Amino acid sequence: MSLINILGDPEKVERLLTIAQTSLQPLLEGALLYTLPLTFITFFIGLILAIFTALARLSTSKPLQILAKMYVSAIRGTPLLVQLFILFFGLPTLGIVIDPFPAAVFGFSLNVGAYASETIRAAILSTPKGQWEAAHTIGMSYSQTLRRIILPQAARVSIPPLSNTFISLVKDTSLASLILVTEMFRRAQEIAAANYEFLLLYTEAAMIYWTICFILSLIQGKIEHRLDRYVAR
Repeated sequence: MSLINILGDPEKVERLLTIAQTSLQPLLEGALLYTLPLTFITFFIGLILAIFTALARLSTSKPLQILAKMYVSAIRGTPLLVQLFILFFGLPTLGIVIDPFPAAVFGFSLNVGAYASETIRAAILSTPKGQWEAAHTIGMSYSQTLRRIILPQAARVSIPPLSNTFISLVKDTSLASLILVTEMFRRAQEIAAANYEFLLLYTEAAMIYWTICFILSLIQGKIEHRLDRYVAR
């Protein structure tokens, strides 16, 4: 049915409005109870993993460097969806069964850790070498130099790309619907399957995703503006 026919049919329009109104609450619940928690939890875990991976890449230990490189290469070289399927559908064949939400957390955290580690590694490398030398001169250890001098500077540099990673993660969580996590897009699929209004439900879900990402982008802009005050002009 074309858009003109729909607009010319008051009963059809009323039905679509009713479906849109009744589906809004389940979609928002899916976003608040699953999509956003999944995003925050996986980003937090992934960020910790990224820091350790970046430091391993920069360490003088060859085994650590090799392990970190293999991890980053494996995650960046395979699709996220395949990684989720391996965790949720593949591991049970080995007797390792993971529930949908923990499997999604595990998969997204590994993915974020690999990509964010490159951002953090580049941010650390962008710190002038003289900072390391000055810290060593006044008797600071390697860990003290990292904690007090290098990482704070690297954090400011890495905020914009990490913020973009976070916003992208919000959208990527829709893939969790394919391993049975009842997040927002999964709710949209279930409702659409019941009333066959796929365009309406998927558009409604897309608008909610866009609203969340728009708000996060505004927050990102505020944070970047605040950090710019500490940059020498």
